[in-house]
Amino acid sequence: MTQTPVFEDLLALIQDRSAALRDSVAGSPDLDVRVPSCPDWSLRDLVEHLAEVHRSWAAVVLAGPSDKPPAVAPGPAPAVTPAGAPVGDTLSADLLARSAAATDELIAALRAAGPTAGCWTWWGESDEPTTSGAVARHQVQEAAVHAFDAQLATGTPRPVPVVVALDGIAEFIGVSHGTAGPWPHERARIGLHAGEGESWLLDLTGPGPHTVDGRPGTTAELHGPAGDLLLTLHGRLPLDRLRCEGDRATLENLLGWPDLS
Repeated sequence: MTQTPVFEDLLALIQDRSAALRDSVAGSPDLDVRVPSCPDWSLRDLVEHLAEVHRSWAAVVLAGPSDKPPAVAPGPAPAVTPAGAPVGDTLSADLLARSAAATDELIAALRAAGPTAGCWTWWGESDEPTTSGAVARHQVQEAAVHAFDAQLATGTPRPVPVVVALDGIAEFIGVSHGTAGPWPHERARIGLHAGEGESWLLDLTGPGPHTVDGRPGTTAELHGPAGDLLLTLHGRLPLDRLRCEGDRATLENLLGWPDLS
């Protein structure tokens, strides 16, 4: 199985995927265009959301071990447009600058803490660690998925980098499936197969989901590029984007199982 990137590489990937989101937004003439994969949001909302996420997790990491997340002070106020200046250009530049500053704040907090420092996480009931390293790993996925959202909204969708997607699938299984509670449907085993050569067998026959070795007796299977698998798990691509085998209803149940709202 593919190994999770080392801590410094995770930090670089957070920066890279966050920059990819900002690059896509910077090329859009309209910050109020809707995001098809998040229809309640505009591009402006998407950038503001990622900045808020980064600032919040920076505070979490700096606070250290805790039973609850710390309160986060309000972020910097948007710039006031000078008289006679182009409103759209000024607001866009200010928005993107505040987003970049929030990303830098997160990366600085993570680097200062190191990969093994304990901190609050919302996935404490899963088997995944509650450390700054796990936060960095999760934030790679947050930035990658939202970069795709921005690219989709601006008509420039690009594949998720393979290293991000492969680890993202494993992280999704551990965190999102690991905190979704008991499987509410008939017992099943589901295979996820990336075209890059990695596979995961998700066992849903016991009290909680877990991956197992081998491939016997699967109920259903999904095949496709790792990036498409990851984005389908996150509800960004339709099931038909992938090659489906076995019981389709089980696959639909899998995609609707974790509450990603």
